[in-house]
Amino acid sequence: MPRAHAILLAGGAGERLDMNLPKQFMKLAGRTIIEHTLAVFETHPLIEDVIIVVNSDFRTVMEDLLVRNSFRKVTKVLSGGASRRESSRIGLMSLSSPDDLVLIHDAVRPLLSHRIITDCIRSLEQHSAVDVAIPAADTIIQVDTDMKIRNIPTRSSMMRGQTPQAFRLAIIQEAHRRAIDEGFQAVTDDCGLVLRYGLADVHVVPGEEENIKITYLTDLYLADRLFQIRSAALPDKVSLDALRGKVVVIFGASRGIGCAIARLARRHGAKVFGFSRSNAVDVASIRAVRLALADVHLRAGRIDCIVNSAGVIHMGKLEHFSEKDLVAEISTNFIGSIHVAQAGLRYLRETEGSLLLFTSSSYTRGRALYSVYSATKAAVVNLVQALAEEFMPDRVRINAMNPERTATPMRRETFGEEPAHTLLDSKQVAEVALHTMLSSLTGQVVDVRKKISRMD
Repeated sequence: MPRAHAILLAGGAGERLDMNLPKQFMKLAGRTIIEHTLAVFETHPLIEDVIIVVNSDFRTVMEDLLVRNSFRKVTKVLSGGASRRESSRIGLMSLSSPDDLVLIHDAVRPLLSHRIITDCIRSLEQHSAVDVAIPAADTIIQVDTDMKIRNIPTRSSMMRGQTPQAFRLAIIQEAHRRAIDEGFQAVTDDCGLVLRYGLADVHVVPGEEENIKITYLTDLYLADRLFQIRSAALPDKVSLDALRGKVVVIFGASRGIGCAIARLARRHGAKVFGFSRSNAVDVASIRAVRLALADVHLRAGRIDCIVNSAGVIHMGKLEHFSEKDLVAEISTNFIGSIHVAQAGLRYLRETEGSLLLFTSSSYTRGRALYSVYSATKAAVVNLVQALAEEFMPDRVRINAMNPERTATPMRRETFGEEPAHTLLDSKQVAEVALHTMLSSLTGQVVDVRKKISRMD
């Protein structure tokens, strides 16, 4: 398959947000917007390299960001032109293999998913030009200079374009050459040039509502909320046979999901070490966690993956909670996750390994009668997102699993017997968990749903 390059257009000056820095350098969910966007392409297995086209006035800002990160796929930082079309042309003409593929993306669309990138690249197997779009939810009106409606197109045929736009390199380079020869400037995207010169049909792949462009201040607030609640889709699954020979440590391994993960990992050739309170390892004790991991490292010589599925839940109004129940729930669900991460990351740094923690769907909004549990699960998500950034330079991947209601002993003890068909099987959660640990994802919340798994 031809190599796939990504061009990030980051030439904006940020006038519409009325900020000192262009919007691509503004902070969002703990990182600059362009860092989020770069991370999407950096972790996509089909992207060969990334070219950044930046406003020349802010080139040093971009270079400083690259120095502080470990984006290995960034091969060029180019000074942009006076227009989007010119910046796009500069990026395109820096590539020289006409048979290659190129994706052109707005640097201020940080919520792009791996699924869209994959669909664009796969579509180029059959097409020469690809756009990304979503159906128009609102009625589109066409007005004249006096702001009078002249036409109302049929909404069913209207779509809203997004990026990336993807091309076979030779086609889009030729479109830009013709635009220069003609002196044509009035174009808002690259697909428009391909259509203008009749070089190819443009195939449309489905976009996503979350793939928003940060243009106005309200977009910034919306994007921040979307980052808080988003989950991520697994890229192409790696065979679980890749676990063969890996050393996997599981806390909470005596029953439920942790037990299912241990069994499946062993079946695929992993060397599994399981811990729980049943063998005197309580994640609420940092000393117990450290001793357990040190013993594994001494016996196995390495640790590739660490899972913490240990958890407790107490139902009731907060005013009726005993001090013992409060301490137990916070110590196990949240502080326990901190202990596993704090003690385990030194070993995962050695192997460029993976850490997997567990959250719950209640992390997005606290639930009555489960206030403490919901709060701890929200805290775990924030912990994962923060640690993923801290350890990205070390190539350690850190994610959170978010399974829906699952048939486990803890759930049965809390909620009693429930119809089996309404619950996830812990084996399904285990499979997605292991695929996540083997993937390139980091800093993500991975949803697990009945029959299918979806990540935002």
